[in-house]
Amino acid sequence: MAHFNLKNLATDLPLPWRSTIVGHAAGANVKVLRMDDAAYPNETHDFDEALIVIDGQMHLQIDGELVIVCAGEMYLVPANVPHAVAVGSHGILVIIDL
Repeated sequence: MAHFNLKNLATDLPLPWRSTIVGHAAGANVKVLRMDDAAYPNETHDFDEALIVIDGQMHLQIDGELVIVCAGEMYLVPANVPHAVAVGSHGILVIIDL
C-alpha cells in the first residue's frame, strides 16, 4: 500500500505540464502534474484518458468546444479524440491512462 499527497507531489515537480507516474492501478498509469495557466498543444492517444482536476480548473479544448473542468471533476477523453488545454488552466491534474 502507498499513501500520496497529490498536491505536494505536483507542487514539487520542477516543471509544469511534466507528469510523473505515482503508481499503477488495474494496469493503468496514475500520473500527477501541475498546470500553470499556459496552453498545452493538441494531442491524441490510442487509449481512453481520464483527466481529474484536484485543484484549480482545466480549460479543455475538445471537438472545437471549450469545456471547463473544475476541482473535483473528471473528463474522460475517448481514444483517438484530439484534445488540447487552453490558456488559463491552473492547479493540479491527475491523469489515468495506459
